[in-house]
Amino acid sequence: MKNLLITLSLACSAGLAFAHGCPKEMAAIDARMATNPKLSDADKAKVQKLRADGEAAHKAGKHDDSMKLLAEAKKTLGI
Repeated sequence: MKNLLITLSLACSAGLAFAHGCPKEMAAIDARMATNPKLSDADKAKVQKLRADGEAAHKAGKHDDSMKLLAEAKKTLGI
């Protein structure tokens, strides 16, 4: 029983860590976009959509999805 509680506590902690990582990733994307990076119009639109979708996933509690979307946006931005 004790091991089960410890395992559940650790699993919940990991979820919270990802939940708190989403805003940090969004801020990094926003900061990079504020520098007006040299991107094609298509890539800018892609980054903006991925960023918006990542925020929506974060707000919906889908933090794994959010982190994947935000990572793809960062990759397109070269960060």
